[in-house]
Amino acid sequence: MKRSERLVGMTHFFLENPKQLFSLPFFVEQYDAAKSSISEDMDIIDGMFKNIGIGELVTVAGAAGGVQYIPSLSKNQADHFMTDLIEHLEDPSRILPGGYVYMSDILGEPKYIREIGKIFASAFQSVNADYVVTVATKGIPLAYAVAQVLDIPVVIIRRDPKVTEGSTVSINYVSGSSRKIQTMVLAKRSIKEGSNVIIVDDFMKAGGTIHGMISLMHEFNANVQGIGVLAEAEDEEEDRKVEQYTSLLKFIEVNEDKHAIRVKRGNYF
Repeated sequence: MKRSERLVGMTHFFLENPKQLFSLPFFVEQYDAAKSSISEDMDIIDGMFKNIGIGELVTVAGAAGGVQYIPSLSKNQADHFMTDLIEHLEDPSRILPGGYVYMSDILGEPKYIREIGKIFASAFQSVNADYVVTVATKGIPLAYAVAQVLDIPVVIIRRDPKVTEGSTVSINYVSGSSRKIQTMVLAKRSIKEGSNVIIVDDFMKAGGTIHGMISLMHEFNANVQGIGVLAEAEDEEEDRKVEQYTSLLKFIEVNEDKHAIRVKRGNYF
């Protein structure tokens, strides 16, 4: 196999298997090449990943060591992406009755979700997480996008129990938007006790739903290592129940009368 062919194959392999550790002999056997050639190939791929801002190859020393692809998205690339996303979200036609903003098309668009997942994964790269946790339903695409980059499972909290999930743990919480008492449930088999989790959600006002997810994680003795929200509402900051979180967007104004939406970058930037 020519070097150019190996480079294409190895690059694709690393992109498809993020954060997994592979030994040098594995690639030597896979591509029928000398160790020195494979090492040079990895240096080229690592340099390319760093150049275009999508991560790096990290070498782990020792008998059980090897190399792994650590994905990320540079702040510069993330900033360019957010400029485009904010432009889409500030379209006045997105305003819904009651001062809500239509975002379902963004959450259903693969090109947006992929990039958002990469940004969150970059923000939580140093966290040793076992699961990405979200609540049904709009946070699910975000959670899967983050989990794919971090190569960890997704756990979905539901509003009502499903007979197919067996016994469950449930809690009551105060919804931040409606101020009503609501319930969220999670199957006992979903999370191993003592696990580390990242909570991801699409939107946060007062933070009642996220606070409920944190409380539910405590029932599993799980450690919340990070909280990511795609967008937050600036006018709810004083009453917010969650202090430590990472947001990508902040809605400054949603004015039905003026037919105007103003959005800026969240605290990640």
